[in-house]
Amino acid sequence: MKPDWDKLMGEYAGSATQLVADVDCTADGKSLCETVGVRGYPSIKWGDPSDLQDYQGGRDFDALKNFADENLKPICSPKNLDLCDDEKKAQITKYQDMSDEELAAAISSEEKKLDDAEAEFKAGVEKLQESYSALSTEKDEKIAAVKNSGLGLMKAVKNSKPAGGSDEL
Repeated sequence: MKPDWDKLMGEYAGSATQLVADVDCTADGKSLCETVGVRGYPSIKWGDPSDLQDYQGGRDFDALKNFADENLKPICSPKNLDLCDDEKKAQITKYQDMSDEELAAAISSEEKKLDDAEAEFKAGVEKLQESYSALSTEKDEKIAAVKNSGLGLMKAVKNSKPAGGSDEL
């Protein structure tokens, strides 16, 4: 994916309104990646820098270029109110009218919901892993019991009989 991403960055180099860039989340960009919610690599984020969204599309150059051409343009935001519908304008106004403390509390509350969802997911995955391990152990024990019951010997006896022969003497 890196060569295609580098090519896409070249396509948008020098644009006054569109930015395609990469950040090394393991080095100097680590704090930025934590701030915007990067949880895995490679991750692609897009949109307003203060409200980046996860990209879910294809990872080859054509898919990335098509997405960029359609979506990387100025969008509704506090700095681009003229691009907002009435509902988004009202929402932005509501947030702008909040005190700094109220806005910080609202952001914290919503971020807690994200953290709770992530924790719930991880707990669910852990339960699935425990269940998988128990089922796998149970299966292995059943297979061992069947093999120890003489299955292999039964097969050996069956295979040692003459082909097309009769069970009668």
